[in-house]
Amino acid sequence: MTDTQTPAALVIEKRNWKFGRDMLPRRWWHGGDPGRTAFFNALSSTFPVGEKFFMSAVRHYRDDAPEPLREQIDDFIFQESTHSREHIFFNRQARDAGYDMAPSEDRAARTIAWAKRRPPIMQLAATCALEHFTAILANAVLSDPAHLAGADIEAQRMWRWHAVEEIEHKGVAYDTWLHATRDMPRWLRGSLRSLAMLSAAVRFHWVVFRNTRDLLAQDGMNNLATWRRLLAYLYDYPGAMRSLARGIFGYFRPGFHPWQHDDRALARRALASLTPPLITPLPR
Repeated sequence: MTDTQTPAALVIEKRNWKFGRDMLPRRWWHGGDPGRTAFFNALSSTFPVGEKFFMSAVRHYRDDAPEPLREQIDDFIFQESTHSREHIFFNRQARDAGYDMAPSEDRAARTIAWAKRRPPIMQLAATCALEHFTAILANAVLSDPAHLAGADIEAQRMWRWHAVEEIEHKGVAYDTWLHATRDMPRWLRGSLRSLAMLSAAVRFHWVVFRNTRDLLAQDGMNNLATWRRLLAYLYDYPGAMRSLARGIFGYFRPGFHPWQHDDRALARRALASLTPPLITPLPR
């Protein structure tokens, strides 16, 4: 397919895994740290509506796509649908732990509603940008165990499984974009892609950090000390958001493709440490 750098032997596996069904929710599940818990809860609050948007944006171009891209789109949709289901459950656990998740979920929904008013090609461009974000964050989470150190085991497993699959399908939306824009002048294709990335970067940071602030306020922890620790974790060490900032700049390079960085071996190693979840009943 035109300009693709996706590995020819890429496998996007369909895994119908479920997490945390036998766990009672803990309010500060990330090592007892309110800031880290709030950040990951804020991120999770965006996934159900966001992933539904991604599926719709890519599905719009499915029937015109050649093989193997069409099959990869189907696999992408399956993976994203299971991610959405698991984050709906994860968000429900946060509510069970005492958080009001509605403001965070509503803020994400309003942002997606704005994006859905754009033309289909710009919805696809936004999906490419946001899938780039999730692939970078996935690589960070899997590369350094410090990102999830101290978190409840089942939460760690869910986030690591999600990260593995984000790496597996990280090029699908972008290859769909390359096919959908194959007849566009190169300058126009690049301009639309860059515009979508700029918009996505601003809106993503606004939603996630505003959601984090709201969740911290519910704990009475929206203060300078909490934010200092959280920002050091995100931008200093282990620095997932620092990696994201570098990745955003890399996206503007001419000839960019998500698979220029092949991290399939990282995903395989992470997957080898996971086993399909076993559901056991809660004690009565």
